[in-house]
Amino acid sequence: MKITDLTIGHLKIPFNISFSHTSATRNMTDSVLIKAQTKHNIGYGESCPRSYVTNETYPSTITFFQTHKASLIASISDIATLKAWMNSYQYDIDLNPAAWCAIELAILDVLAKEETCSVENLLQIPELSGCYSYTAVLGDSSLEGFSELLSRYQKMGFTDYKVKLSGDIEHDKAKCDLIVEQDKTARIRLDANNLWHQPDEAIEYIQALQQPIFAVEEPIQVRDYEGLLAISSALDLKIILDESFVQLQQFECIQDQPNNWIINIRISKMGGVLRSIEVAKHAEQLGIDCIVGAQVGETTILTRAALSLVNSYRNIIIAQEGGCGTYLLKNDICEPVLMFTAGGRITEDQISKLTQHGFGLSMRKN
Repeated sequence: MKITDLTIGHLKIPFNISFSHTSATRNMTDSVLIKAQTKHNIGYGESCPRSYVTNETYPSTITFFQTHKASLIASISDIATLKAWMNSYQYDIDLNPAAWCAIELAILDVLAKEETCSVENLLQIPELSGCYSYTAVLGDSSLEGFSELLSRYQKMGFTDYKVKLSGDIEHDKAKCDLIVEQDKTARIRLDANNLWHQPDEAIEYIQALQQPIFAVEEPIQVRDYEGLLAISSALDLKIILDESFVQLQQFECIQDQPNNWIINIRISKMGGVLRSIEVAKHAEQLGIDCIVGAQVGETTILTRAALSLVNSYRNIIIAQEGGCGTYLLKNDICEPVLMFTAGGRITEDQISKLTQHGFGLSMRKN
């Protein structure tokens, strides 16, 4: 197989609702779309560069793409040469994981299409099967807006919730109280987006919420592992690492206390499917649970890519985010649109509609 061209584009799809947390407020996507072309096939990849996650922006992805385009076209012809290229340019990928993610997904898609198989078959991992259950993610909004969105989630049958904190204790307590009042069995985790500087601040705040929380994501500054351990011990809950875990090498910082951590593996943040699989594999060996997360505004491409990971590591994946589709986006770019339905699930029936090779998707013409 020979790649004949690689192109890059900017995805900016309006949201149906604005989504906020302490690091950003968004009302449209800000994503990268890569097209990998051979003589007979086209593959597509997506990523979401975020300055507050991996220090990337759309312009930085353009720079990475333009720097490496010629080498990628000349070097990659199959899965072995793709992995070899990744090994040779690991340092560059470490600095630009979202930029690489979109390229890798497009190449995997087109390679599998050339081999007339699924991406799973190409990677020699289990084919997709069963259902995939999602978390309801509740951003920082007015209590009225929060209540309205919560009601929609509960009518769909969600029982697992991720709550973005605002730093206003009365507001955040009211949000958590509202969930528990309406669903006594709800499982709640918090996302603080590095809200506090000292462990004591986070401990006092979370205790004041007076609700059963099972985990908190990024409560203090990035990669303050000692402080995060102090919070975990004081509150007897697990710490979810997102911005504080973006590379395989960071296992060195957490492997001695595996019971204190949950790793949030976002495909875009980690640098694609292959690197995400390596993280999940190592986490499994250490006995560390994982969440497969999502960037706000992902299209079906990233939703589909995440299923490859979840399907292979169900024993350690305790929650899955994303799958919002056109609940959040004004429109998606793919057919079929993968998005959760009743019970917060992507169903076997939806999976059966992925009839194309590669990731199983077709691009919409409009």
